[in-house]
Amino acid sequence: MQSETAVRHLASQFPYDDFGDGGVSLRGNTDEVTRVLHEELQDRLSVAGIEVLETRLTHLAYAAEIAQAMLRRQEAQAIVAARRTIVAGAVGLVDMALREISAQGVVELDEQRKAAMVANLMVVLSGHRGPTPVVNTGSLERL
Repeated sequence: MQSETAVRHLASQFPYDDFGDGGVSLRGNTDEVTRVLHEELQDRLSVAGIEVLETRLTHLAYAAEIAQAMLRRQEAQAIVAARRTIVAGAVGLVDMALREISAQGVVELDEQRKAAMVANLMVVLSGHRGPTPVVNTGSLERL
């Protein structure tokens, strides 16, 4: 009974995973968690004269709804990390394109047209669907 209580208390103290927060978690810091469990069990059982020699968590399981929520959180973090990588790559490509256009004198772009080009390239490069081509039949000059 004391062991189960100690494990439940431990589960309430530490999250299952740290999700990049850098804190102590049941899954990521087994040595720290085992030490805390050992201390708690020893405190609880010493009144009965029992000495705890070793503690170990061999299996962690959560209720289905909690496990499902944790899985959704992991998926969301993976998506954010992937998007971050995509955006970083897109920014590099846009920067390279602007420098190449300028260096090769392909076209002279004012700040407004650079901003429009950056916006368009970022949408194309970081979007999750392929771009839809648009043919501009108008003039670039303003009336």
